[in-house]
Amino acid sequence: MSAPEDNPITEYKPINKRKIVDAVTEILTAVGEDPQREGLLRTPHRVANAYGEILEGYTIDPEKLINGALFTVDYDEMVVVKDIEFFSLCEHHMLPFFGRAHVAYIPRGKVIGLSKIPRIVDMFAHRLQVQERLTQQIAQFIQETINPWGVGIVMEGQHLCMMMRGVKKEQASMTTSAMLGGFRTRLETRMEFLNMIQR
Repeated sequence: MSAPEDNPITEYKPINKRKIVDAVTEILTAVGEDPQREGLLRTPHRVANAYGEILEGYTIDPEKLINGALFTVDYDEMVVVKDIEFFSLCEHHMLPFFGRAHVAYIPRGKVIGLSKIPRIVDMFAHRLQVQERLTQQIAQFIQETINPWGVGIVMEGQHLCMMMRGVKKEQASMTTSAMLGGFRTRLETRMEFLNMIQR
């Protein structure tokens, strides 16, 4: 079971927090701050702990995440999990983007444990990302894991790299989709999914 992405992860090693502490201390100095002043004394450690949580997707082994939660079920209608909150970091500016993911698949003899779908979203979101790749990774992983008739993903995100810097468009949002199998080849399947998530 592989994680589809531009640079596949083959080792799921712990994040090196010591290096993050050192790097954040350097950044504080570089922007003209004093890392020794009271309010900043623990900041490098807090940032390291935060990155350890926000970027924990690099440390998660997909096979352990699934942990055998695949079940044989005689069901071939669409399964939809809507409004899965996600948070990620833009790989271009390392600023957050966040929003909601909607995931659907049509089983072909196997279903995946319900809680695993949000965990799959989080596993890929908790890495340095672009929303387009994130959407594709979730779809491809579900396709490879349970081999359904098809997978559909829609993600709606707001990006702080566009909201608080650059063009500074606070209300702008981005929608991406990935349609595999029957969701790509059958218009009625795709429309059923899109109608369900808009209700």
